Amino acid sequence: MIKEAKTIYPVTELIRKRWSARSFSEKKISQDDLNTLFEAASWAASSGNEQPWQYVYAFHGTNSFTRLWECLDVGNQLWVKNAAVLMASLKRTTSEKTQKENPLASHDTGMANAHIFLQAVSMGIYGHPMAGFDKDKLKGVLELNEHQESICMIALGYLDSPDKLEEPFRTREVTPRTRKPIDSFVKPL
Repeated sequence: MIKEAKTIYPVTELIRKRWSARSFSEKKISQDDLNTLFEAASWAASSGNEQPWQYVYAFHGTNSFTRLWECLDVGNQLWVKNAAVLMASLKRTTSEKTQKENPLASHDTGMANAHIFLQAVSMGIYGHPMAGFDKDKLKGVLELNEHQESICMIALGYLDSPDKLEEPFRTREVTPRTRKPIDSFVKPL
C-alpha cells in the first residue's frame, strides 16, 4: 500500500509517493542501493558547498543496529525493529573552511535528507525520519565530537502489510495523508 498524496496542484510522482512508513518487510537493502541513497544526498544544495551532513548507519540484525535502536524512544523501538537499515543523520556545526559556526548546517542536512527520501522512493524504499531519540545517548554511542550534532534518526526499508503493526501504528499506517493548504503558509507581498 502506498499512501500517495492527493495534491491540489500537480507535483512530481516522487513527492506524491513519499511518506513515512512504519511497516517494513524483511527484505534487505543492499550496500550498493544504500550507497545510491548517499550519492543522492551528496548532490543536495549546501551553503558555500560545505556539505555538512554526515550519516552513521547499521543493517538490521547487527550489533550496530541494536546500539542505534537502543537510542530510540520506546514508541519508535516498537516498529523500527523491523527496518532494514537504521541511521543517524548528523551535521557538522562548523565550517571546514573558516572553522566558524555554520548557521545553515541544519538546513543543508535537511536538504540532503530529502534527497535520500526521494531517491529511496524511486527505488521502492521508504524512509521514516524520527526526532524521538535520546540525543545524549546517541552522542555517546557514536562518540560525537564538539563539532557534530544529531539532526534525526532514519529508518529505511521496503513496505510490508500494516496488519503486522501494533496499535496505534497500524491505524497511522493506513490513515490518509493530509497537509495544510498552501494559503495557510504562503502569501504574496
